[in-house]
Amino acid sequence: MKIGVLSDTHISAPTRSFLNQTARCFAHCQVIFHAGDLVDLSVLAAFQGKEVYAVHGNMCHSAVRQKLPAQTVIELAGFRFGLTHGMLYRQHVEENLYRDFPPVDCIVSGHTHIPVCHQLFGVLFMNPGSFMGSGRFGAAGTYGIIEVGETIRGRILEVPPV
Repeated sequence: MKIGVLSDTHISAPTRSFLNQTARCFAHCQVIFHAGDLVDLSVLAAFQGKEVYAVHGNMCHSAVRQKLPAQTVIELAGFRFGLTHGMLYRQHVEENLYRDFPPVDCIVSGHTHIPVCHQLFGVLFMNPGSFMGSGRFGAAGTYGIIEVGETIRGRILEVPPV
């Protein structure tokens, strides 16, 4: 199983370029994790036909905050995944996430726009960065792929240009 991971899309509706990019990036993914700041629920329409899990972030409209949790735990293929935006943590992000989640195999967060994918405390930590680009100087957006088999592995990729 492949899980597509994105965060910080910061758009109020799916644009043509967003739909094209998500189709290319997540074509082989059966599951999508959106780690918040999607702004509006309509953004999730880009993932029709896939199993989608999402949380709200600090930039989300009130309707999104009412519909989506701040954090959740998802069980897939024998693994437990923690999903949150991570906006509560300014320092020691991974340590705080590890402390605040029940035992999980992977914690996915967003908010910082800084891509991260590594093991710590026996847990895979992934922050896919900002899907829509993270820098003032035209930095490419980033996203993550988690591959689930006998173990879980993750990687960060750049969003291809439109």
